[in-house]
Amino acid sequence: MHVKIKTALIDIVGAENFTDDLIDMVSYSYDGSQHMHRPGCAVWPDTSQHVSEILMLANAERVPVIPRGAGTGLSGMAIPAKGGIVLDLSHMNKILKISIEDRLAVVQPGVVYADLEKALTPYGFFFPPDPASGKVATLGGNVATNAGGLKGAKYGTTRDYVLGIQVVLPDGRIMRTGSKAMKSVSGYDLTRLFVGSEGTLGVVTEITLKINPKPTATSTALATVDKLDDAGRAVSQIMYSGIIPSALEILGRHTILAINQDTDLNLPEVDAMLLVETDGYTREETNHQIQKVIDVFAENNAKEIKQAKTEEEAVELWAARKSAYGVLARIRTHFVLEDVTVPMANIADFLKGIEAIAKAHNLQIATFGHAGDGNLHPQILYDGYDPDEVKRVEAASADLFRLAIDLEGTLTGEHGIGLSKAPFMTLEHDPVAMDVMQTIKKTFDPNNILNPGKMALDR
Repeated sequence: MHVKIKTALIDIVGAENFTDDLIDMVSYSYDGSQHMHRPGCAVWPDTSQHVSEILMLANAERVPVIPRGAGTGLSGMAIPAKGGIVLDLSHMNKILKISIEDRLAVVQPGVVYADLEKALTPYGFFFPPDPASGKVATLGGNVATNAGGLKGAKYGTTRDYVLGIQVVLPDGRIMRTGSKAMKSVSGYDLTRLFVGSEGTLGVVTEITLKINPKPTATSTALATVDKLDDAGRAVSQIMYSGIIPSALEILGRHTILAINQDTDLNLPEVDAMLLVETDGYTREETNHQIQKVIDVFAENNAKEIKQAKTEEEAVELWAARKSAYGVLARIRTHFVLEDVTVPMANIADFLKGIEAIAKAHNLQIATFGHAGDGNLHPQILYDGYDPDEVKRVEAASADLFRLAIDLEGTLTGEHGIGLSKAPFMTLEHDPVAMDVMQTIKKTFDPNNILNPGKMALDR
């Protein structure tokens, strides 16, 4: 980093909030993906004004700026692909307001998802998106990726809860969007434009979130299915039965086999396992819902159906699903966790396609995910030190993306595009759509300083 820029950054944030030490640059060179590239320096701003001054400086000097939360992203969106300044927002970690009367919370981007949940618990409220990395992921990162999770089938994703933001534009101007009201159709919906933009249009420094009363009762059931067609049909029937489960998860055969190899759960080795949870405010309500789901399981040839009678039994039923990621991560030296979404009616065809892709490339692909909204996570397990196997993984990933698009799906349901999927954007988006997105990026960020190289937006 040029000494002039380094001196200016230190003047803005203070020497204690600046680093260009090698050990820190290595730490900031990666996230939860397979991508790596070192930045020139990193800063920890404490205020929106700090962010504004940093962006004004970077814009004038044409230096890339990469906003960063906890670095848990799986698509490389926090990677400083062209060097520059990592803008670590972890110091901006205050919950500024909780208003139960207005059903909202106002937070800074560095607040960890789990910390907001902890703060809302005494009020009997919660923030529903529930990403799997919620114990460490920050809300700024959730907004940048439009994060979702287990409860997406019923509660949606982060986008559905962001009422407004304060955002610093690449030229340093500070803008507020949205309002604290539950409804607003005033002007263009700029808030939604920034949610899911992966830090390419502006740096979010304050977020106003809608919060929900927390259901007080849940019911849980599990079904094993011998045929993927039966599993896919069961998922579709549940979701149009009038019951909207709070969670509807699926484990594929190869995931089940891996869990059995690494744990003592002794799961039945079937083509698919479906796990469902219903929630509400009375036990009668949730039991009525879960019984309708169980009826659908039975109609679709479920081999075994279990309903939890106690909280302890519910924890046991969830154990397989919650162990999947960790178990699979230990099997081989490397893995790629993909994130694709298809219409629910096409889940069975997608699972069959994954098996065919694994066979064609001689790879182990274990699949699990959120069947209730069609968002599946094929996890490719491989030896990252074997160049031939790495090439086969890259080819298999490309085939997975093509399959998802052929089945009228999308490249990503919750992990984002980042670097990993940028080469495949034209599979999903036609030339006009790509041109419009690139034009929006150019309008907000004419010098392309904010998170360059992501989402295939560079011109």
